[in-house]
Amino acid sequence: MSNEHIDEVSGISTTGHEWDGIRELNNPLPRWWVITFYITVGWAVAYTIAYPAWPMLSSATKGVLGYSSRNDAKNELAAAEAAKGKYAAAVGSKSVSEIASDYALREFAVAAGGAAFKVNCTQCHGSGAQGSKGFPNLNDDDWLWGGTTEQIQQTIAHGIRFASDPDTGLSEMPAFGDIITADQIAQVSAYVASLSGKVRDASLIQPGAKIFAENCVACHGDNAKGNRELGAPDLTDAIWLYGSGETAVAVQVRAPKHGVMPAWIGRLGETTVKEIAVYVHSLGGGE
Repeated sequence: MSNEHIDEVSGISTTGHEWDGIRELNNPLPRWWVITFYITVGWAVAYTIAYPAWPMLSSATKGVLGYSSRNDAKNELAAAEAAKGKYAAAVGSKSVSEIASDYALREFAVAAGGAAFKVNCTQCHGSGAQGSKGFPNLNDDDWLWGGTTEQIQQTIAHGIRFASDPDTGLSEMPAFGDIITADQIAQVSAYVASLSGKVRDASLIQPGAKIFAENCVACHGDNAKGNRELGAPDLTDAIWLYGSGETAVAVQVRAPKHGVMPAWIGRLGETTVKEIAVYVHSLGGGE
């Protein structure tokens, strides 16, 4: 055209459009790019026809292929439950010692028990089962009621001092503040503290040992190693549920705290209780 304008810098003709002295180059997109763009548009239209895509008031278009990601997820979950069911049935039919001796079952029980532990047990024992004051650490080997898989299962199933379960573990330390004098409490506390550490006044140890022999050996034993049948703790190690040292011991002797663990068999069922027992035993402290 006679009035066609050619850009002096690039040598390309312009479209004739001009804004504030700026002209637009007539530089069309490459043919391959345009073709690719139309292909993607066609692909998008075909996709919305074949698969669920367009939202409506209460649902969406189903797509001519009838595909549903929800159905896929549902089928995958059903397959997983079927595979899980085989192992869960085996766990339910075997004892915890048999489960622990079967590698595949043990791995399944540890995984399932760990998941159940996180939902039901971490509130008291912590996410790592490390416990806290008044709640036992399940990673060590200090067990009030025994640390075999069977003993752990018994504790989880029936709880401790759980009044509504007739098979619960029962033990109750008397309040010695009503039985012996304040001086005697100081003496026996010094003796107990001396079994695992230092005390402020060593002269209290000997009379404290006598008071211990008269009042405490029935549960804690002559050697103060405790009695798992009664849930009486070992007083010679460095593991203390309510605090160590003469002061903490004296508080417990004077007016002892009695923790309560619920019985889980009714809420979780036998299979899950077994799985948690195997998981807890696997933490390293189990016997």
